[in-house]
Amino acid sequence: MLIPIRDHNPSSQRPYVTYALLAANVVVFALYFPLFADEYALSRFFLEWGMLPARLTYGEGYATLISHQFLHGDLLHLGANMLFLWIFGDNMEEIWGHWKFLIFYLVCGLAAAGLQYATEPASMIPMVGASGAIAGVLGGYFLFYPRARVDMFLFLIIIFRVIPVPAWLVLGSWFVFQLLGGLSTPADAGGVAYWAHAGGFIAGVILCVPLWLRMGGRGFWARCAGQPPHAEAQYRFVKSDIPKAGRKSRFRPSPWRR
Repeated sequence: MLIPIRDHNPSSQRPYVTYALLAANVVVFALYFPLFADEYALSRFFLEWGMLPARLTYGEGYATLISHQFLHGDLLHLGANMLFLWIFGDNMEEIWGHWKFLIFYLVCGLAAAGLQYATEPASMIPMVGASGAIAGVLGGYFLFYPRARVDMFLFLIIIFRVIPVPAWLVLGSWFVFQLLGGLSTPADAGGVAYWAHAGGFIAGVILCVPLWLRMGGRGFWARCAGQPPHAEAQYRFVKSDIPKAGRKSRFRPSPWRR
């Protein structure tokens, strides 16, 4: 298992919008966390505030195109999304500026929901999660900083390592995985909303192209070879002493998409 834990691309300003989005997602999750004790109540909540394609087809629930972006199916879902936003959000906020980045983020979330809706407009499975919007952030990062180094935590039974990998490989392989997942997963299945992830990523790249061109396009890459245009962050790589897990976890597919 490879998990991104940080990049070597520090921003030169405080990413206030990224911080606000992180806080908003955590606070919203905390507010409805008691519902996890009642599966029926939680399902009703997601049906009301998650993005339900059939409901949109019927002509209602348009507010859920935004609200679903701040809901998560469990702590792992929340943690994974916030990790990606934490790693890559600050650089995209620096590129766009604070308020434009917020608009960019939400529009990518809308595009993600749009592609997921297009794959199955009659679906009764609600979609929740910030994944689509964050996928847009990944798409923009992929365009601007393809050679920025991203530290990946390697977990292989008893082997623990931190390996620096170029962003184009990390994010490009992630995008390909979403496409393959979308093509191989039935449209009416629950679980991962692969097409939402792919749609958000594509939207992020497309929305960033005009800005990238104004910054010089290929000239921008030539000036910094696709790497951050400033001194990269340096970390000390140390072997982890994390112990091996002692028991297996039980998994049950969720009745919603994430």
